[in-house]
Amino acid sequence: MSTQVFINLPVRDLPAAKAFYTALGYRINPQFTNDDAACVVISDTIHVMLLVHPFFRTFTTKDICDTSRHTEAILCLSADSRQAVDALTERALQAGGTQPSPTQDLGFMYGRSFTDLDGHHWEVMVMLGQPTA
Repeated sequence: MSTQVFINLPVRDLPAAKAFYTALGYRINPQFTNDDAACVVISDTIHVMLLVHPFFRTFTTKDICDTSRHTEAILCLSADSRQAVDALTERALQAGGTQPSPTQDLGFMYGRSFTDLDGHHWEVMVMLGQPTA
């Protein structure tokens, strides 16, 4: 069995966060979803757990990151093509996300970024070939 990844993210408004991620084309797994959390299925091995702040706090004694002032992490997803990178990023922007940095076209790699409604930073990239030395 492949290792699965569950990324846990604090969210202020669970219904809005669920709507954002479903607008990107992902689905919500109702088996792991309730009033405090929702499981977003990115792929067979990648899931994002959206946790309302009070519930998220039950898993840590540290403060929740203020993403308007700090970056907690940069989460990166691969894509199959430039067009797929652009399509996912554009869906995120249309769903209310923002683009925190310019498009990167390094020849061997192409990527774009977006932040979700809670300021979580996502990168979407495709590897096009090997970098030249």
